[in-house]
Amino acid sequence: MHLQLPESSGPAGPAGPGKQQPVEGSSSKISQSLPFGQHLPLSSISGPTYLTAQTLIQQVAYVLSDKLFTYSPGTFDLDVAVRKWFSEGTLNGHGYSTGVSSMQTRTGAASIALGYMFSNDFDLKKRYIPQSVLASSSSLHHLRDAFDQLSLLYPVASPLVAHIAAVDYAGASSSGLVTDYASALTLSEDLGFGLVSSFSAYESQHMSLFSTLMASIIPTIHIYDGIHVGMQTTRVVDVLDSNGLRNAYKAIVNEISGLNKKNSNTEGQVDQLLTAFNGELGTDYGLFQYYGHETPDSVLVVFGTVESSLASQVASTLAEDGAKVGVVAVRVYRPFVEKEFLAVLPKSVQALGVLGQVPSQTAVSESACHSNLYADVLATVTFANSRSSPPSVTDIKYSRDHTWNPQSIAVVLRQLGRKPGSQRNGQSDTLEGRSRVRTLNPSSVQQYTFWDLDDAVSVTAPNVIGQTLARDSANNITVKVGHDNLVQGGTVRTDIRVSKKAIEAAYPVEEADLSYVGADSLLTAYNILGSLKTGGTLILKLPGAKDEELEKKLPVHLRRGLYSKNIRLYLLNPQASDTVVGKVELEEHLVRLCFLSLERNDLLACGLEKLAGICGDLGTLECLAKDLDKVLRRVEVPESWAVEDIDMDSSSLPADITVNSFSAFEKVEPEPPSLLRTWQIAAKGLAFKEAYDTKPALRPDLSVKTYTAYVKENRRLTPENYDRNIFHIEFDISKSGLRYDIGEALGIHGENDPGAVQEFIEFYGLEPEEIVEVPSREDPMVLENRTVYQALMQNVDIFGRPPKRFYEALSEFANDENEKKELLTLGGGEGANEFKRRAEVDTITYADILLEFPSAHPSFHDIVRIVNPMKRREYSIASSQKVTPDSVALLVVVVSWVDPKGRDRFGQATRYLNKLKIGAPVTVSVKPSVMKLPPKATQPLVMAGLGTGLAPFRAFVQYRAWQKSQGIDIGSVLLYMGSRHQREEYLYGEEWEAYQDAGVITLLGRAFSRDQPQKIYIQDRMRQTMNDIIQAYIKDEGAFYLCGPTWPVPDVTEVLQEAIARDAQITGRKVDSRKEIERLKDALRYVLEVY
Repeated sequence: MHLQLPESSGPAGPAGPGKQQPVEGSSSKISQSLPFGQHLPLSSISGPTYLTAQTLIQQVAYVLSDKLFTYSPGTFDLDVAVRKWFSEGTLNGHGYSTGVSSMQTRTGAASIALGYMFSNDFDLKKRYIPQSVLASSSSLHHLRDAFDQLSLLYPVASPLVAHIAAVDYAGASSSGLVTDYASALTLSEDLGFGLVSSFSAYESQHMSLFSTLMASIIPTIHIYDGIHVGMQTTRVVDVLDSNGLRNAYKAIVNEISGLNKKNSNTEGQVDQLLTAFNGELGTDYGLFQYYGHETPDSVLVVFGTVESSLASQVASTLAEDGAKVGVVAVRVYRPFVEKEFLAVLPKSVQALGVLGQVPSQTAVSESACHSNLYADVLATVTFANSRSSPPSVTDIKYSRDHTWNPQSIAVVLRQLGRKPGSQRNGQSDTLEGRSRVRTLNPSSVQQYTFWDLDDAVSVTAPNVIGQTLARDSANNITVKVGHDNLVQGGTVRTDIRVSKKAIEAAYPVEEADLSYVGADSLLTAYNILGSLKTGGTLILKLPGAKDEELEKKLPVHLRRGLYSKNIRLYLLNPQASDTVVGKVELEEHLVRLCFLSLERNDLLACGLEKLAGICGDLGTLECLAKDLDKVLRRVEVPESWAVEDIDMDSSSLPADITVNSFSAFEKVEPEPPSLLRTWQIAAKGLAFKEAYDTKPALRPDLSVKTYTAYVKENRRLTPENYDRNIFHIEFDISKSGLRYDIGEALGIHGENDPGAVQEFIEFYGLEPEEIVEVPSREDPMVLENRTVYQALMQNVDIFGRPPKRFYEALSEFANDENEKKELLTLGGGEGANEFKRRAEVDTITYADILLEFPSAHPSFHDIVRIVNPMKRREYSIASSQKVTPDSVALLVVVVSWVDPKGRDRFGQATRYLNKLKIGAPVTVSVKPSVMKLPPKATQPLVMAGLGTGLAPFRAFVQYRAWQKSQGIDIGSVLLYMGSRHQREEYLYGEEWEAYQDAGVITLLGRAFSRDQPQKIYIQDRMRQTMNDIIQAYIKDEGAFYLCGPTWPVPDVTEVLQEAIARDAQITGRKVDSRKEIERLKDALRYVLEVY
């Protein structure tokens, strides 16, 4: 098991907890799983507020757990909030920071959780504190073995709850992302786990809390929709804050601890727990919940977030119209308490339908295959003594890629009542007799859809519009973003709903009041008007279009639809505004103002100051508002459009996107040109140098000047048994002629691992000594002579990560039709999800792919053509040539991880450096850096370095020590360093202390985050020495430097802003600390080198 620690830069998943938080008012989005895409402190979560279900679930897990083990694939971001809170040292409900371990999803997953709970070092005082897992249903088959062991050891284990997002990649499905409950249903039944479902975002916090409490009885899975509801931003009123969660948890635990458990089975204990839970929170949750007619003839049993939400609403709506139908929504599937199920099932029911998910469409079609839920319901009603004549039970199966909406649920309910007892499935039923069922009142809910390309400037406008509307506390807003990365290179649809009452709508907008389309190419890809209500408004971005050109630009089916549905058509031409010309980034603000002018002119009229407070500059917004009449104009739809011959049936186009990703598609990089020649041509070049203009040189291929250095010292700084290998490496440059300045970086022109290269040569059947002429690693237009072995060692990135274009290029060489088809799929849009899995989870290399597809066997010359060249890697120099004139030093951490196949993987450059022996030659170059010393030696230095980010500051301090030794007056030197443990990661510690004793370092602020119960970070040490920073940085006009990962940037910058504000207050000046930071940045007194 590979532990992906927060400080790591390995490839196990999304960026670490230190993702930089946008400044207030930014329209940029960090993650779709966060409310409006923005991070929020744990302390700010309390009702009423805007949240996502995922954020609420992470809140409960963080507050109540001792440790969190997270398995979040790719862009799912199931743990993005808890990792942020952990990185900030936020306290949980037990008075310390919850440990967050971000893990790779692979065989043996969750074994580390077992190892932690049953280790000899486990603190028995934490025996009854829950441990939690955050994962997706795609991880369950990897977690199964560890969960199986846990179920056997549970009587002596800590409580464990797994919060599972019901989402998975389905490569064989056109959907890409599918909602997967079937895996959790099967696992809970096989292993005896509890299984609880949230019906909506509104109860996700409560069900997370209930599941955590239920884990004190049996290991429990809490499952929720991970595609729609989990990612939707919505207003939740009755949110418990951290203290509320802690107090409720303790109160309920105390109450149920006094119950008689010896005479009560698991079902009874869960029932008692729910009673205590309702009593404490004042709620009325049931293990099963009934909705619909009081005396129904037919009832549908459902499980799942969207299924329960939709079915309950549809049943209630139909019942109000007199239909004798109902729904039983299963909140707690395991244990399945039969007594409670029968208690909520109306006596009048004659036909029961079980809406049960099965793994695939094949299972739907197979009559012998039944859903898990069906088996429980059938057994319960068949053997119920309270019913003389049990109702018929029908298994209405549906596959994981099926999506539900009010209409399809209504069809199932109607047909269930019409034909009780007949076998059918939820996807093939006809829609006879259908009439539209509305679960939302159109007169009280405003709905809007925004369609755009994912790389459009205005793609974030809907998110800002949502924040704008949410400023009105009388409103309830929902914002849902979906990505279809297989259409138009990446399409985004954002749905916004606005109502005075709470909104529960786990389905796309079907009758929008207004739709915005940011690219006319989408008009032929989707039935845009299919989700726009009759009499609605359509804003179409169509730069420079004239009325007489509209018929050419608008497809016929759209023109007919505009007339038949009486749509108000507006054209948006951003270039008509002088303010926007040359500043396309302003289109986002323009879209927001256009929307408000048509739909919420009251907000536009109330003052642009408030709008600017959310996003945008007031002056810019005022200029754009004046230009609205120029850029937005209404177009009357002519009657002639109603009778045109239609070019295509709009009903054949989808009215919604297919959500197959949670983020924009990573665009393919352009392929560089390559030139190849045979060994004969290379030999002629060597034999006849003048004729072929051959110029021997150390590395003639490189556009930068290179030098040969020799390893002088290669010393590991961390203990051998420590999980991070950080080493100091020093090179002898006495005979190289290399010169470097303070703060510059050393380029390492590394090589691949010799053993791996030899293994590839043997596997692929290459002749290692064959001479070839290949493109250089730095400039593909420059050729160099190499043997095959040398090319693989120094030029060809054969163990690098391939882009999509490699699969497509390799398909040309495949002899096997199945392999050719698979390669083309992976290289095309339809294989985007599988490609993402390979790149981000499996970390597949070029060599892996050549091994996987043996019929695709290009020649070595073709390999060089389709595989990217190796690149040099730069590292900050950790020495001053004034002090060590004949050497240059680096501080490096080995990048390593374990892939899903259990193979040890390494970063190419750090592995190469770590293995170098004393005396080994290395090709190096020098690269300028932003890390420059201030012009005056008397100007103070304020430096903050995390881990290997200390490297340039070692050079700075060495140089200041040299200046002092030359009798030069130097300014104060404040060095703040951060790492996890002093014993293992006190990098250059003795040097720092010696420099401090010598009077070179004025202040040494050491932050070892994990050496004490309370996490201490670099910004904490800075805040503790605020007066020293004010003196050195502000009064003495010093320079500030930060080197290391990006995550502390906001927090460290905040400390500097506090110092500026405090100094201004003392001196009676009025200063905008943010603008002052920008001024210091321009003056090179605020310098960042982060990665």
